[in-house]
Amino acid sequence: MKKGQMISKQTTIALFLLVFSPSAFPADTLPINQNITDGQTLLSPNSIFELGFFIPGSSTNRFLGIWFAFSRDTVVWVANRDNPLNNISGTLILNKTGSLMLYDSSGRIKWSPRTRSSGSTNSPILHLTDSGNLVLKDQTSDSIKWQSFDFPTNTLLAGMKVGKNLRTGFETYLSSWKSRDDPSEGDYTYKMDIQGAPEIIVWDRSQISTRSGIWNGLYFSSAPQILTYRSLFNLLFVWNQDEVSYGYESKSTSTISRLVLNETGIMQRFVWDQTHQNWNLFYSQTIDECSTFAKCGPFGICHRDGIQVCSCLRGFEPVTPDEWSMRNTSGGCKRTIPLGCSSNSDGFYKFEGVKTPYSHDAIVDANISIEECRRRCLMNCSCLAYTPLDIRGKGSGCVMWNTTLIDTQSVIGGQDIYLKVSKSELGRSSKMNSATTIGVISSSLILLLLLSLLVYLLWRKMRYSRKDIKERHLAQSDSLKDADLPVFDLDTVLQATDNFSITNKLGEGGFGVVYKGQLPCGQEIAVKRLSMESQQGLNEFMNEVLLITKLQHRNLVKLLGCCIDNNERMLIYEYMTNKSLDFYIFDATRRASLNWATRLEIVIGIARGLLYLHQDSRFNVIHRDLKAANVLLDEQMNPKISDFGTARLFKREQGIINTETVIGTRGYMSPEYVLEGAISVKSDVYSFGVLILEIISGKKNQGNQNLLAYAWKLWEEGHSSKLLDELVKCSVPETEIRRYVQVGLLCVQENPHDRPSMSAFFTMLSSDTLLYDPKKPLVGIRIRDFPSDWSLYQQQSNEHDSTTANQLTITGIEGR
Repeated sequence: MKKGQMISKQTTIALFLLVFSPSAFPADTLPINQNITDGQTLLSPNSIFELGFFIPGSSTNRFLGIWFAFSRDTVVWVANRDNPLNNISGTLILNKTGSLMLYDSSGRIKWSPRTRSSGSTNSPILHLTDSGNLVLKDQTSDSIKWQSFDFPTNTLLAGMKVGKNLRTGFETYLSSWKSRDDPSEGDYTYKMDIQGAPEIIVWDRSQISTRSGIWNGLYFSSAPQILTYRSLFNLLFVWNQDEVSYGYESKSTSTISRLVLNETGIMQRFVWDQTHQNWNLFYSQTIDECSTFAKCGPFGICHRDGIQVCSCLRGFEPVTPDEWSMRNTSGGCKRTIPLGCSSNSDGFYKFEGVKTPYSHDAIVDANISIEECRRRCLMNCSCLAYTPLDIRGKGSGCVMWNTTLIDTQSVIGGQDIYLKVSKSELGRSSKMNSATTIGVISSSLILLLLLSLLVYLLWRKMRYSRKDIKERHLAQSDSLKDADLPVFDLDTVLQATDNFSITNKLGEGGFGVVYKGQLPCGQEIAVKRLSMESQQGLNEFMNEVLLITKLQHRNLVKLLGCCIDNNERMLIYEYMTNKSLDFYIFDATRRASLNWATRLEIVIGIARGLLYLHQDSRFNVIHRDLKAANVLLDEQMNPKISDFGTARLFKREQGIINTETVIGTRGYMSPEYVLEGAISVKSDVYSFGVLILEIISGKKNQGNQNLLAYAWKLWEEGHSSKLLDELVKCSVPETEIRRYVQVGLLCVQENPHDRPSMSAFFTMLSSDTLLYDPKKPLVGIRIRDFPSDWSLYQQQSNEHDSTTANQLTITGIEGR
């Protein structure tokens, strides 16, 4: 089609929409050739729900959605969530063939639903029900062609369901908003896993975030407390040859509720309070250490309320006791006494009250008794544990685990499972010989003496601490006055963050947690709250306060103020809309949005910030923890360096500074800093070089090895352009890729004197400058026989990488 014809066609459609714009139509119904424009709405029969155009939060985009008529800010469904309108000229029309179309002012289709059947409909009509369901149906046959309940966004209403149609394969699930201001599809989904025994899983992209445990006839095994809601809701679980689904219905028409998957992946249930005209948070999913999938590894069990978070199941012991003592429990447990695979040698230990292990690979039979289930597991040498599929009555059905038991958690009122163990393991906790008894008594006496000593030391500390605290606070106040930094009172911060609500959590690091907030004036902020257990103490906090207030640059994050109240210490920063760099470059979906030009702008911006720190600022600074997580991005994707808690001032003539403590992040620290504790501006240059290679490739440097070795191999072979991220769609000159790879390798050379300064970096970017060849970086493995494919190379490198497995300190405002 020619360009003139295209314009003519769009103009015709736009004129058609204007001609058929109605002045009035039934409140809950849109007939053929009628439309809804901005400012017009459909209202359900009893004025419970409303359909129309809206703007979310502080956004300027417009969307077609459904909300509660009595709570207009509570949007429950969005039509064009990933294709917004940018003006007020959107039009929804139902044409004579039964097609529902959302057009923009130019006549372009912004959204149209996928209907169940093809072809025209004789008498189509669009109807908004009191349940919040938008239904497109044929008036004559009353058959439904499409309904919004089949395509939910982030909200589950009464009468809706999540699950899968086993005949058609059609799946219904929730997906979070990207943010409160952006209803486009976010990172989290709430889906039914029907492989094995059905359970609900919240996915963080391709990783399991949390899961419900199996449905046991009454509730999901992780949430027995839901039975206390039976006076308000009926839980609707369907499992037959046609479908597997889960939903709920309200027992009273006066009970209005919604189940929401928020933008941080947390499930929350709200109930409308008619008296006070607001939403009460009825239930919020608990997020703690035990919420982390597979926190305790294979055959481990997580205790939410226990002194020790992780322990091994009966008959198992830690695979690596030393790592468990350091609370690194992901390696899990191993069996202490092998099974004999017979009824004479093996038995079952009953674990009471748990969230059942991940059942994706479990064997399920709904048609046998629990006694038969026990017999089958005992006779099957591969069977590890079993539980009834339905706990009602004496129990029925069977779930058997044959591979591994992972993500088990103790839950008050949870489900019982039966673990197969050697018979010698049964009853051992109730029988102790005299030697064991003496050992226990001796241990108790030692513990009593230690406790007495601890009480004495605490008494002495409390006796002399009040004066110290007072003096410290006076010193802090004087320092803050000298810094001329605004000091926020605690009440203001609490109000801004909704009392540090979990829904406002942006990220977490070695310092503590970062929360999003909004000041009374409307300004959005990021609150960095130092935790009591933080490895960063008062010195690091004051260091960041006093240092960053003296640093002002467009590529450094701006500190707005701080808050000190007793043991509370907080930094108040400007809020970065696009979160951190690692949020983009290490994610396959988001990374695709970063074209070559944007990546170079990010590199240049970081370089400008470092040049200012090293050379142009009033105080010359070594950052010491430059990494992707500490580079924040504003709404225009401009980079800003953050987290100066471990930064060091230096005099230009100092050169190298020796430190006693190595603080940083594995993969970004220079060799001389790791091995000798020696830091200089060239330490930051090394970290910057790693960042350049990560930004170009979209791949994370794994422990000073993988990415650097891979980039060096390609450089030696003359194939540097192969390092470019395959998701960069535009054509990039090979010479330009080679130049940036070369500069990145120059920055990560082993000898700090060989690395360029930040001022030299800008000179190197000149196209007429001849660069010198880099020297091989210290990567810790020999560069030989590497495959050209990155995934194969990464797998091979990981086999060699067995040292420095843990980060020393993790710092930075890492948004999600």
